[in-house]
Amino acid sequence: MHDTPPPTSLNTDALPGDAPYIAATTRWLERAVIGLNLCPFARAPHVQGKLRFRVSHARDTDALLDDLCGELQSLNALTPEECETGLLIHPFVLTDFLDYNDFLDVADAAVQTLGLEGEWQVASFHPDYRFADCAPDAIENFSNRSPYPTLHLLRESSIERAMDAMSDTDSIYRRNIETLQRLGTTGWQALWRDTED
Repeated sequence: MHDTPPPTSLNTDALPGDAPYIAATTRWLERAVIGLNLCPFARAPHVQGKLRFRVSHARDTDALLDDLCGELQSLNALTPEECETGLLIHPFVLTDFLDYNDFLDVADAAVQTLGLEGEWQVASFHPDYRFADCAPDAIENFSNRSPYPTLHLLRESSIERAMDAMSDTDSIYRRNIETLQRLGTTGWQALWRDTED
């Protein structure tokens, strides 16, 4: 694992200051999401260079909403062959999970307002992610715990193709719980230790 995004024109215009946020998110993607197979659909866009990373420097929700709308429009202007999915990382705003969770309704409304319903949807990742039926420290929550608050912008046609190829998509959630329970907190922490330099 290299923990660096593959060379792709989708990410060449990132600002130099964005590098640490993109690197940490890539490391999480490769070691947890792909490495533990938490999302069986994540590997292909990543290795094919069809995943776009963007860092929002927004300090309030209005600015984040502007960045989200801009990114949705930019992604929609690309073909599925150019870009399948995007991660909008926002390290400086919505660091409180409950505030972040409330913003997801705003994000969904933005998709509708832009006329992109049925084209794009927003999925959620956060360092303090918590499923409604889980205790705050439950290992299950870690399936959606990213290094920074992140909005995952998914192309609906890609989701539909992936779901058509899989007979039981509910099994992903069940398998993730089993994987994380086997791993435990100690195993999760071990994912982030670097043994080689």
